[in-house]
Amino acid sequence: MRSSSFYRSAFVALALASASGMACADTTVGTGLGQSWPNAQDVSANPNFHVYRFERGGVHYVQVNDAAGTVRGAIGTIGGEIFELPVGVDASRWSKSTQGTHAGDVVYRDTAITVSIVPQPDGSARLMADQVECKNDPITCGTKGP
Repeated sequence: MRSSSFYRSAFVALALASASGMACADTTVGTGLGQSWPNAQDVSANPNFHVYRFERGGVHYVQVNDAAGTVRGAIGTIGGEIFELPVGVDASRWSKSTQGTHAGDVVYRDTAITVSIVPQPDGSARLMADQVECKNDPITCGTKGP
């Protein structure tokens, strides 16, 4: 009888510890950067593509996949700077701009960047990341400014 009570108490304690851990888990960060179907919310602005956003250590990452799940490319942003990641079949086809030229299909937009994609006749895609003009607003621009 005493043994059964001990196991029941241990089970309840373990269940409560697990439940509190799940309640505190941050589901906005996402995992699986570079994967076809990462564990992150699809934030695409275009139904023909999947876009996933990740955050870690103050760096924001945006990954673009096509409808079949093929990773096309990914970028990172921090302090107003955009950098390409060596991820995806079109990783070498990124272009960056501060001109706000949103050619192609917009697949992602937030307060700092707009990501567009232009499918090419050979099956590849040109990916574009444009900085959003911030006009000296530190909230929109982050810490770097214009």
